[in-house]
Amino acid sequence: MPLFDGKDKSRYATFTRRTLMTGGAVGAVLGALGVRLYQLQILEGEQFRARAEQNSVSARLVAPLRGRIFDRFGVELANNRRNYRVLIIPEQALEGVEAALDTVGRIILLTDRDRARILRDVAQNKKFVPSTVAENLTWEEFARVNMHLPYLSGIQPDAGETRDYPFGDELSHVLGYVAAVSPKDEERDNDPVLELPGFRIGKRGIEKAYDAKVRGSAGVSRVEVNAYGRVIRELSRDPGSPGADVWLTIDRELQKFVVQRVGAESVACAVMDVQNGDVLALASTPGYDPNLFNVGINATQWRGLLTDDHQPLIDKSLAGLYPPGSTFKPAVALSALDAGAITPDFAVNCSGSLALGNYVFHCWKKRGHGHVDLHRGIAQSCDVYFYNVARRLGIDGIEAGAHKLGLGHFTNIEIPGERAGVIPGRAWKEATYGAPWLEGETLNAGIGQGYVLVTPLQLCTMAARVASGNEVNPRIVRVVGKEVEPRPALKRLAFADDALAAVRSGMNAVTNDPSGTAFRFRIPNPGLEMAGKTGTAQVRKISSAEHLKGVTKNENLPWKLRDHALFISYAPVSVPRYACSIVLEHGAIGHPHVEMVRDILIFAQQRDPLKLTPAYPVNAASLGGASPTRAA
Repeated sequence: MPLFDGKDKSRYATFTRRTLMTGGAVGAVLGALGVRLYQLQILEGEQFRARAEQNSVSARLVAPLRGRIFDRFGVELANNRRNYRVLIIPEQALEGVEAALDTVGRIILLTDRDRARILRDVAQNKKFVPSTVAENLTWEEFARVNMHLPYLSGIQPDAGETRDYPFGDELSHVLGYVAAVSPKDEERDNDPVLELPGFRIGKRGIEKAYDAKVRGSAGVSRVEVNAYGRVIRELSRDPGSPGADVWLTIDRELQKFVVQRVGAESVACAVMDVQNGDVLALASTPGYDPNLFNVGINATQWRGLLTDDHQPLIDKSLAGLYPPGSTFKPAVALSALDAGAITPDFAVNCSGSLALGNYVFHCWKKRGHGHVDLHRGIAQSCDVYFYNVARRLGIDGIEAGAHKLGLGHFTNIEIPGERAGVIPGRAWKEATYGAPWLEGETLNAGIGQGYVLVTPLQLCTMAARVASGNEVNPRIVRVVGKEVEPRPALKRLAFADDALAAVRSGMNAVTNDPSGTAFRFRIPNPGLEMAGKTGTAQVRKISSAEHLKGVTKNENLPWKLRDHALFISYAPVSVPRYACSIVLEHGAIGHPHVEMVRDILIFAQQRDPLKLTPAYPVNAASLGGASPTRAA
């Protein structure tokens, strides 16, 4: 009996063809897949492995450690401290973000403003991205959070680094401060590290001037992430390069003494090495605590700084412009002597006033000084004498001489915000007011009034130049990282030696001759004696009627209308090393500013920071990465 009949054979043949066709199709597909797999894994495998690596490993910037700022003896003026903070990860807050904030708010203080900021940050970020709840916590607060951590879902303690200024407002205007990056900062600087949350940059002072070097270079953290960008683990970390350290010429002990000595007054004071221009102290009081701008200043504190009539936010030593008053007279005398407009024997008779046309120019001493030569003119600060000197010299000579002494232009000190001041002249007035120069304006300029405006640092520079006879320029930065800032060779002042000697003799008489205006406040210590020049600068125009009636006494006026009190000095007289200038705003009652300078110069000479061994690295080899030493 046959196995298959005709009908069965037909069906079998059909099945076989289908099987072959299906098998062929499957084989073709498998072949195509095999070819593609060969292409992906063998021919293009390296390329796709690199892409896969990039997808699973994310490189994230790590903020570098900011460089420190030291004084000349290695005392840290700006450093970094632990920043204890608390973060919240929204996706891990099981009961919700607001509930988590309610819980943590019972452990550390959270204001309504804090909560609003946190909720805003959470709304702007992804749920797995941490947001800052609080930072700059005390160790006790941080410990409390850690103790309650098992009950704080979504809360994460964290310890980082933040800027710290250990001496508060003592050096606020010198150092400046760091603060959060603004959109304008990001536009101006393409450094990607600025995009890091919470990153801070220098906004004022040395912090701003050297921010690019002090900031350092960002590091990289390589982390494994999932498809949503959530971090699984950290694979490696490069902390980056810390910023360069900056060494200042400042002597912190002298700076501290200056700030404490002037107290709560509105004062600008500078102390300088007359031989090379190193600024040993530079104070503007009152100051502000730069830590406030780092940790966050509240509305009340900010309003207090803005409304304070002593203007703590302004660096008076560099940006304060003041009529120099009689402290300008040594510049006029020196210029006149050098130009041959007068000799040391040139004398006038001071009756208390000088008439020019219909206007009367008064001397500070109503009854006059009588017979006055150059020496007595400086010692007793006779205005009438210097009116006559100014007429002989002319405004062109005054302008040229003042510029030689460092007045009326930038000193180029390394701190931003310096103002140039004004030493007026014919071209200046024509450009500023579109009017010709008048002779009466020359007389006013001769006693440091009228249009003349200088900064306290310029006055200190002038005193240093007179004392040394050299073109001394102030500087406050000595070393940045491993680079010693070059010290240019000093040039001799373009004044005759006998002219300098005559002016120095008059300044010596101001403090050491019984007839001098500051004799009562001289330094009695043998070998420490100072020379100087007092000054009073009017802050408003006084009419002749007011002058005659005697109603202009500072004691009878509101603080804002009182004259400024100024003093420039150098010491010791025999071999000058220290120059000092001070401006006491609206303080021309008695001579407290002269007493301040006397005490400052005594302290400086007895401490003598110029003879103490500085901790400056003197060359790159001596740095060696070692920590600076602290000198006495």
